Amino acid sequence: MQRENSCSYIHDKDNILKRLKKIEGQVKGIQKMVDNEKYCVDILVQIAAVRAALNKVGLIVFKDHTRGCVAQALNNEQGNEKINELVDVILKFIK
Repeated sequence: MQRENSCSYIHDKDNILKRLKKIEGQVKGIQKMVDNEKYCVDILVQIAAVRAALNKVGLIVFKDHTRGCVAQALNNEQGNEKINELVDVILKFIK
């Protein structure tokens, strides 16, 4: 779901894209491991690495959102809405 607003993670965009491309390569590597019937534990280790990398990207976006969008909303007296949105997304992120 896309929301229209002026908030952005533009400052970290290059870093985020670089990390996502690396994650994409890791996922392709896992696919190759499965196709080549590699040892299950090795595959699980790689899956854990991808999950950790995705969590890191999520935290970068979360940080930027909090410092940008949420802070801006607080200044514009729309803080409660953004805080509620933030709590909802945190609950999704940690599941």
